[in-house]
Amino acid sequence: MEQNKDINQFDIPLAKRIHLNNYNSILLKKLFIYFPFIFLILSIFGLRLIRNKEIGSLRNLNLQAQRNHDHRILGHLPYDEISKEKLVLIEPNIEVHIDMRDSLLKMRDEAKRDGIYLVFLSGYRSINLQNEIFYSLKSIRNQDAAERARVSAPPGYSEHSTGFAIDIGDATQRETDFENEFENTDAFRWLIKNAAKFHFKLSFTKDNKYIDYEPWHWRYEGSIEALKVFETSNR
Repeated sequence: MEQNKDINQFDIPLAKRIHLNNYNSILLKKLFIYFPFIFLILSIFGLRLIRNKEIGSLRNLNLQAQRNHDHRILGHLPYDEISKEKLVLIEPNIEVHIDMRDSLLKMRDEAKRDGIYLVFLSGYRSINLQNEIFYSLKSIRNQDAAERARVSAPPGYSEHSTGFAIDIGDATQRETDFENEFENTDAFRWLIKNAAKFHFKLSFTKDNKYIDYEPWHWRYEGSIEALKVFETSNR
């Protein structure tokens, strides 16, 4: 009898192990049945993640290409230097593209008839001169290139090199030359009202995100060559 008791004592855990094994077996069968579906779902999810990542990368590349297609440097567009043969002297030390000479002088004459006295501050500047302005003044003012580019174009990126740009001041308020305060002068107000009649346009307005506002800086767009030069900027 004691032996039978011992045997019965061992039978109980043995039965339990058989029950667990059966449970594990059923669980494994279920996993085998559902595994293909789980794998399929995970695969689809993974593929979508990869695809979204690739689409995001393509969008970033496209945006970068759109930003860089015009070859800007520090916000400035590149401009070729005008040939010397197309330059004319309108005042001592001030040369401009021959295409804009007549319109520029007519504009000054009409302003004078209205009691406004325009003064020309700067016209054509060579790339070499622009190089001196950009790098020398940058050093003097202890500014890095990005800071200096807000107020002065790098060499090869200035509208002045085309001969179609002109800096204008008010002859009665010379303290406003190359200053934002020029916008408060009669000369600037007259230009805003009349410059377009002579095919002149303010280049760097207050909403320009690359370059600081320059109320004195105007460019000529009254010839086919000038329109071609500034096509990218206008676009």
